[in-house]
Amino acid sequence: MRSYHLTSGAGLDGLEMRKHEDPVPGPGQVLVAVRAASLSFRELMVLRGDYVLPVKPDVVPISDGAGEVVAIGPDVRAARVGDRVTATLFPSWQDGPFGVQHLPQLGGSLDGMLTELAVLGENALVPIPEHLSYEEAATLPCAAVTAWNALTGDGDGGLRPGHALVTQGSGGVSLFALSFAKALGARVIATTSGPAKAARLSELGADEVIDYQAMPDWPAKVLELTGGQGADRVVDVAGLLEHSLRAVAMGGHVACVGFVSGTAQPIDPRALFASGATVRAVAVGSRAQFVAMNRAIAVNRLRPVIDRVFAFDEALEAYRYYASGKALGKVVIRL
Repeated sequence: MRSYHLTSGAGLDGLEMRKHEDPVPGPGQVLVAVRAASLSFRELMVLRGDYVLPVKPDVVPISDGAGEVVAIGPDVRAARVGDRVTATLFPSWQDGPFGVQHLPQLGGSLDGMLTELAVLGENALVPIPEHLSYEEAATLPCAAVTAWNALTGDGDGGLRPGHALVTQGSGGVSLFALSFAKALGARVIATTSGPAKAARLSELGADEVIDYQAMPDWPAKVLELTGGQGADRVVDVAGLLEHSLRAVAMGGHVACVGFVSGTAQPIDPRALFASGATVRAVAVGSRAQFVAMNRAIAVNRLRPVIDRVFAFDEALEAYRYYASGKALGKVVIRL
């Protein structure tokens, strides 16, 4: 079999393909023929060496993938040969709150999915919704589960019909949040840069789109669009929490899911108290949340937005294209 390997911090020059003997699953494990893998911002952080969690040397990268079970080890009860599956990014996080015991993660401290054959624990597997292709299913484990957790995982009932949600940009988490929010009956105010992306977000269902290049004070526009109340929820992918706190309603919810802006912005405690909002850091989600999300995807026949699909031999080009920021939707590598 063939697998890609990299050392975190080495950049694209450190990404190389190697051949190995086919692995054999052990007790409680399955062998998955990976059919597709997808890139997320997390993978760029692993390349650069600034990912927030441990990455082992010479790791097989990419946390997100989908494939077919082709062999099972002893004592496997929850999987059969022929099952179409994805896997949770944190394999041991089955349900409940996240903790340090769940830190091992695919494509980081554990080998990931940019490989033709992957050995995975049966408890990490999640069945693929029947209407999705392998390429579509491969986009779910990181960005989609993060978006679902951001909207539903706070313990106070989550996003509800009639709520107003602000999404930021056109990355994977924001696009999934837009799709899930519309399925849940919410109103979506999307922020983005430039008229082309604004038009595309409108096509995908955003009720209002704010071009922050034309209107840098986008929180003021959110307040205007919500009659001065602010949005019930903000999914903050940029790490610009001061802006999000100005845009959120009193007592609202800000899900902090990343910092793609690369700008460190300290939070003024006065802004936090003035908003009365809950700010929650969201780190993907549990297997139980993944399964619940897939039920919603199946019932609503939702499909991920895919920008471009590359061949396995073109993985380097896929990384370069994703890093360019040109994609509007997920970048997938097909095996």
